[in-house]
Amino acid sequence: MEKTKRICLWSGPRNISTTLMYSFAQRQDTKVVDEPLYAHYLSNTDAKDYHPGTQDILYTLEQDGNKVIAEMMTNTSSPVFFFKNMTHHLLNLDRGFMKEVYNVILTRDPVEMLPSFDKVIHNPTIEDVGYAKHTELLDYMETNNIKPIVLDSKRVLLNPKKVLTQLCDFIGIPFDENMLHWQAGARPEDGVWAKYWYANIHKSTGYLAYKPKTETFPEHLKPLLNQCKPHYNTLLKYAIG
Repeated sequence: MEKTKRICLWSGPRNISTTLMYSFAQRQDTKVVDEPLYAHYLSNTDAKDYHPGTQDILYTLEQDGNKVIAEMMTNTSSPVFFFKNMTHHLLNLDRGFMKEVYNVILTRDPVEMLPSFDKVIHNPTIEDVGYAKHTELLDYMETNNIKPIVLDSKRVLLNPKKVLTQLCDFIGIPFDENMLHWQAGARPEDGVWAKYWYANIHKSTGYLAYKPKTETFPEHLKPLLNQCKPHYNTLLKYAIG
């Protein structure tokens, strides 16, 4: 019997991570799991005081991150698993399991990402948005001889078929045309936080065409932008597509 393939997406927020999850959910061979480490993150940080839907998240998800990872790594009920994760949810956890999974780092230009995030969680910090965690994770993987694949949201949207084909090659699974389209509406795998974050994906039926932001970048986010840019530029050097 062929070994179960486990894909761990390590994303920042507002980075088309849910779009990728919906895309992989169209595959007959794949089960998707939405942010399994979210409750672990909230239960161990002050983020529980300002993330929308905290109580529902803590009630519905396992809060012990070690137990979550053990479940991720032992579940064999599908040939392929796609775990959508936020990089900053990896709080104080042993990362040894990363050697046994396909690691996908997903980033997005902070000029476009930060104003979107700020509409839900106002005045975010660099700890909230994941850029520093991404480069730290990249360093960890290089040190431990783990080869990730890096995706940039803009490049995915500009040519989803090309990037998804490269991603599937990295994982060792065939590209499936069904990954490009889905029915509008929610999915059963959506986390309980979907009502706060997923309005756009629920209206979509596939990868949306890339549209550059036209509104003026908010003045109050410029210091955070300056913190995030170097991390994003580092990630961009590795991005495929």
